Formats: sequence, C-alpha cells, structure tokens
Amino acid sequence: MTTHPSPEIPEQLFEDAAAETRWRERFTAPRMSLPGWADDAPDRTLYVSNASGVWEIYSWDRETDEHRKVTDRPNGTSHATLNPDGTEIWWFDDHDGDEFGVWVREPFKADGSKAEPAVADVTPGYPAGLEIGRTVTAVAASTDDGTTVWLARNGKSEVLYQHVNDAGVTALSKDESIVVIAHSEHGDNRHMALRALNADNGETIAEKWDGKGKGLDAISFSPVRGDQRLLVLHERRGREELLIWDVAAGTEQEIVLDLPGEVSADWYPDASALLIVHTHHARNTAHRYDLTTGELSTLDTAPGVIGSAGVRPDGTIEYSWSSAERSTVIRALATDGTERVLVEPAGAKPATSAPLEDVFVGDVHAMVSKPEGEGPFPTVFLIHGGPHSSDEDRFSAYRAVWLDAGFATVHVNYRGSSGYGSKWRDAIEGRPGITELEDIAAVHDWAVESGLTDPSKSVLNGASWGGYLTLLGIGTQPERWTVGVAGVPVADYFAAYEDEMEPLRAFDRALFGGSPEELPELYKECSPLTYVDQVTAPVLILAGENDPRCPIRQIDNYLDALAARDHAYEMYRYDAGHGSLVVAETIRQTAAEVDFARRHLAAK
Repeated sequence: MTTHPSPEIPEQLFEDAAAETRWRERFTAPRMSLPGWADDAPDRTLYVSNASGVWEIYSWDRETDEHRKVTDRPNGTSHATLNPDGTEIWWFDDHDGDEFGVWVREPFKADGSKAEPAVADVTPGYPAGLEIGRTVTAVAASTDDGTTVWLARNGKSEVLYQHVNDAGVTALSKDESIVVIAHSEHGDNRHMALRALNADNGETIAEKWDGKGKGLDAISFSPVRGDQRLLVLHERRGREELLIWDVAAGTEQEIVLDLPGEVSADWYPDASALLIVHTHHARNTAHRYDLTTGELSTLDTAPGVIGSAGVRPDGTIEYSWSSAERSTVIRALATDGTERVLVEPAGAKPATSAPLEDVFVGDVHAMVSKPEGEGPFPTVFLIHGGPHSSDEDRFSAYRAVWLDAGFATVHVNYRGSSGYGSKWRDAIEGRPGITELEDIAAVHDWAVESGLTDPSKSVLNGASWGGYLTLLGIGTQPERWTVGVAGVPVADYFAAYEDEMEPLRAFDRALFGGSPEELPELYKECSPLTYVDQVTAPVLILAGENDPRCPIRQIDNYLDALAARDHAYEMYRYDAGHGSLVVAETIRQTAAEVDFARRHLAAK
C-alpha cells in the first residue's frame, strides 16, 4: 500500500460551544427510513436507522409496537426486505462495505438463531435484484462473468437466466407465474430492455424494448393476485413517464399526465389507482391517479422532497419527507385528509438549517444557500454523484456544517443529472466529465459575477462521480478552484476500469461508447490523471479500502503523480467501501474536509 500524508482531524471545528454541539447533533440525531411492510402481514415492517451510531436494519411490529435492532455489523447494513407473510427478514451480507456477498435470512421474531443463507446454491456476487414470493423466489447476482438469475422453489434453486451483459431481476407477478428481468443484451445497461419469463420453465413470454437510447424500468406488478399488469417507467417522449403493460395479454396503456418534469409511481392495494410522485426542479408533489376515470388529484404534502412513499391496505399514504430547512420525518396521510407524524426514533431531535434558493444559469438549475453576513463568501460547490442523480431540496447535515463554517454552498444539477428529461441526462454520452464541468463553470461564473462567491476562495467538492468531477475540474480548470476535496473518486480512468465491478464497466462502455481498449484517446481526455500536472489547488482525497466502485489502486496512482511533483495533498483512508454507514466516521471525514479547506484558504 502506498503511504500518503493523512489529514488533520481537529478535535473541534468551532470555538463556540453551541455551534460545535449543533453541527455534530445534526449527524448523530436519530433518523430512519420509511418502514416497508410485508405484503400479507402489513403490521410487520422494516426500516434502516442510525440510532445506534451505525446505519443498521430494524424491525417494527406495529401490533405490539416493538422495535428491534436486527443487524449489528461494524460497517453497517443497508439492504433488507421481508418475505410476504412477514415471518422472515432477508438482508444482504457483504464484507466491510465491498458490496459482494449473499442474501441471508432470519426470523422476524428473534429466537436466538443466526442468519443463514437465504437461497440454496446461489453463489456470491453483487446484488442484482431480489423478488420473494410465497413459494417462489427470484434472485440475481453480478460478477466479472456477467449476471445470473436463480429461481428457488421447495428448497432448491436453478438458473433461470444467465448472460455476460448486465441484467437484473425487477418484478414477480403476485401469482408467481411470471418473472421479469431487465437486461442489456443490446449492449447498453443505461437503457435497459424488459423480458418476461415463465417461472415454471424459463421460457420467454414477452419482450419489451423501445430502442436505442430509450430505457425501460419495471416498477412492480399489480398487487392483486392473478392480475398480470406491470407498472413500467418509459422515456419515449424524452422524459420518464408511466405505462401499464399487461404481460399476459400483450397490451399496454400509457399514462399521460399533465405535469412538467418526471414521475415515479406505485399501485394502490386494490390496483384501482396509482400513487404518483412527481419531480420538478428538485422538489416533489404527490398525486392519486384513478385508473378508471383518469382523474389526477393532488395530495396535501408540504413543499420539499418525498424520499419514498407507499399506500397501506387501509388507503393511508405513508411517506418520508424533508426540506433543506427541516430534517427527515416519517408522515402518514389518512384517507380523510388528516396527517400526522407516523413514527420517529427514540431521542430524535428535529434538525434545522438554511433554505435553498433556486438559480437558473441558462438551462442549468443550481441551488444556493448563504451563511449569515454579506458576500462575497468563500463558497463550496457541492457536486453530486451518479452522474444520473440530482441534488434536491432535502435536508443535509453535511451542507449545514459548511454554512456554519461561513461558506456559501452551491449545488449544480449539471447535464447528466436525472429529473430534467432524457436529453439532459444523456447529454454527457461520448464526452463524460468535460460536459458536466462546462455547466459547473457557467454556474461558477454566475456566482462570482453576482457577488455571491469570492473567486479566490472557491472550493470544488464532491464524492463518487462528484469526486471524479472534482479531480477532473481542478486539472482542466485550475484557474477557477482554490481547493479540491474529492471523496471516493475516479482518478485514473484506465486503472479504475480494470479494477471496478463489471456492472460499472458496462456502464462506462455505454457512457463512453466503448471500452478503454477501443477508445483510448477519449478515456485519456476524460481521466483526471491526464491533467495532474496542471493542478494548482491543494487536494484532499477520501477513499474506502474496500470500494468496488472507485477502487483504491487508481487513487494511489493519482496521488503518486501529485507526490512526484511535490504538490500539496492529503489522503484519508477508511476501512469500508464506497462511503461509510458509521456516523462517527462520517463526522471525522466531515471535520477533516472543512478543516482542510479552512487551512488552505487561510494560507492564501
């Protein structure tokens, strides 16, 4: 392992005791995800919470109001579900955050037994979908050899599907006769096709592919047993919209809604309506769509972001909600319109921060938050990962600490971000990294010209794809950036491609238009290592030793190149994967990042 200088981690960031307590409490305050329930036993639910200081799986028996911590692992657990009758909890067992492992199961009611492999004869891999039925289970895993889908029945499993290209299980009909997989046999795992398979013999029942550049995503089958309709996201008109595919009949019904932006949805329990979550300009609204009448009604939810939502058997809508000003809360909206807080972890304290303001620079949507006082301010440009993700008007303890430290914050939903239509999302194809940085540069110009940002105190900061853009940005735009902070980044694209998980190699091939062997000049143009000699900003990189997405070797290659020219940098290593689920570790990393920026800005 290459040795690099480690960052200083201050005992405290703020001299003021109240400010020091406030920023740490935003991270440690107990939070939880929306509880999901068992189909046939809706009083049995699961959620993820940081209440113990590590994000772990918890069960909640609503009949007895008993909450139980299910998992207890050093680096946390984030993926879990229930079988239909609620007797078993299934969770994904990887090693120290490397995302490679198997599904295990244990009783919902603790009886002292340990979790055991959930499906016989399934080999370890990266999770690629799980659908649990009453008698049939479909599970998929990806490895360097491709994707395998197994079907388990009566304690035995057999291979249902196998292909070298990326694929996954996406849906199982309620009568367990049809398994739907998403596949990229056409060579593009960013725009998947769907295939319905007979669960008895594995034969193809139906196919659906909308062609090049138009992906399909199966959401779920109708919750009514015997109803073979599948709810699907499509992008035939340049944005994500809904259709219902009757797999058995071979017919479909497009759901055309008079809403800007994009939508996602799920079924009401009797399949008479859809719960629509609408996304526009980084905020959500919720709606009920009646499948018989076509009527779309708006549900009364506060402005902000709905993280996830579902409809209970009695028609109550439960959802998680937050805004830039208020931390996440789990709410319930009854059929009579009354609303209440459903549940919150013991000891939870509502955290608050400053609001986000919208800015539009040409077609680029950015969101800005300002500290107290008059600008121009030192400014941190917080660049989201993905790239097919977006920053939203949701609460962020991470953003709040930068504000407390006197920085303005700027989020940029660059080309490549989701939520703004297919053309915007796919605009980075064939030129990834360079395209996004053009948008970030335009917003940076606006921030300086408007008086928000001190150009001599501009911090470029991101994680994952945002970390990649940070390293690429400080190399290709050195005149703009005073400090660079990159978490779990792609730093050397050639080595990253060699070491990363196969689904990401497939993603890269689809994004670039081929492999590094086929397009060496393009990968070179888009690799941060190419521009390492042009970097002038001091650099902090944070990386997990077990990261399968942005592996450690390619980061060491980049840092070795910085060291060879005696450039100022620091490296923070931690024993986990692509990020950490340990709250104390998140706090240490955040303190290191803010302190690094402060120290180097003060030296200017």
